Amino acid sequence: MFTKEQLETLNSELESNRVRNRSKGNVTLSYLEGFDILETANSIFGFGNWSYKITTLEQVSQEYNQNENVVLCYKAIVEVKVFNSTHDKFITRQDVGFGTGIAKTLADANENASKEAVTDAIKRAMRSFGNQFGNSLYDKTKNHQANNESTPSKPQQTKYKESSPTVTNVTTNHSRNIKQSFDQYEYESLFKIGLDVVEQNGFLVVTGDDIFAKKDSIKACGFRWDGKSKSWYKQLEQGVA
Repeated sequence: MFTKEQLETLNSELESNRVRNRSKGNVTLSYLEGFDILETANSIFGFGNWSYKITTLEQVSQEYNQNENVVLCYKAIVEVKVFNSTHDKFITRQDVGFGTGIAKTLADANENASKEAVTDAIKRAMRSFGNQFGNSLYDKTKNHQANNESTPSKPQQTKYKESSPTVTNVTTNHSRNIKQSFDQYEYESLFKIGLDVVEQNGFLVVTGDDIFAKKDSIKACGFRWDGKSKSWYKQLEQGVA
């Protein structure tokens, strides 16, 4: 399917000058920009030898923050198709992305959330092709640096046994500089609306202000409500890095 040169490029180390960092609280997240992913695909596969299709684009929540801005969350599912040089064979990849739009007007929030969701889905689908599309950024054993900023240290790899939730004394912690054994990228939509995700007793727990009022965004990330402790919780997957 791929040429020897393409395979070598796909498997080569990601150049640090392509990596960007952004802060979420006291945690620094590393990522590749959307335009960089598209340019890399054109460079490796060839212009016209790949394409993407939006199979799903839907709004999953609508809320208002403390500044009375509209906060929308969108989900997108994108299918990426890559052809060989003769266009008689192809590979497809599909993944889901989420985007949050925060704006004074509903129209602007819709535009921002939908675009971000599609871009996120493209990036997640493309990363299945290897290092050049950011897959190595999910390897917590590697230290990625960009713009003279260092990324978080390797989080503790923890495995938990299945158990019933015991969620008690949950407090808000907006200093996410502790070691964590879950993928923080998955919950960016929650971080953007002022919420936090912490580990407790083998579960992920959402903390922050007005957590019940923001239930649509929280439920969209797979959390369940525990009426006894008044908390949103989710079983931490075993072996998650």
